[in-house]
Amino acid sequence: MKTFNVILIFLLMETTSFAQLTQPTLPYAYNALEPYIDALTMEIHYSRHHKTYYDNTNKAIVGTAFEKMTLEQIIGAVDEQVPAAIRNNAGGSWNHDFFWACMAANAGGEPTGNVAIAIKAQWGDFAQFKEAFKKASLGQFGSGWAWLVVSNKELQIVSTPNQDNPLMPISKVKGTPILAIDVWEHAYYLKYQNKRADYVDQFWNVVDWKSVEKRYNEAVK
Repeated sequence: MKTFNVILIFLLMETTSFAQLTQPTLPYAYNALEPYIDALTMEIHYSRHHKTYYDNTNKAIVGTAFEKMTLEQIIGAVDEQVPAAIRNNAGGSWNHDFFWACMAANAGGEPTGNVAIAIKAQWGDFAQFKEAFKKASLGQFGSGWAWLVVSNKELQIVSTPNQDNPLMPISKVKGTPILAIDVWEHAYYLKYQNKRADYVDQFWNVVDWKSVEKRYNEAVK
């Protein structure tokens, strides 16, 4: 009977415990985006910065209602009452997941398909869109992000500070992200030093427009 009780307690502990959030595998090699994003920056960015956000999120949610949630559910619940440790680290985890998915090796160029039509309708042409996106990227004071989002089935360029994103209820700007650029200095400083503008210009050489198109089509359904 004693052995049975021990096994029962163990099983109950197993069924009531919650799996930690897991950092996804980087979808390409560290050097895959060379020469536009260097391998050392990618390695440090992913294996240190991004990993730390996941580690700190897992620590911050222990003993809270967020422990039962997926990362997406946590992001969707971030309001003024959520502790900064959860807001910032969960945001950093999700934002980087999304950022990696926005880029690919042998990508870049100009968009095609429905998102290209929408960009032309909103900004006139791709060149003017890039200028508007660059303005948002450079205009974000300090650390943060620039985003291309779908809001009310229309495209909009927005920026957010720190690790906020447009999916958070707390965000001043809201929408469904389909493209993002990380403008924290750790994303570009080793290669571009303080030249954020150069980094933004080179970003277009690695944008995975196929994935952007897919997210756009889903967002406007």
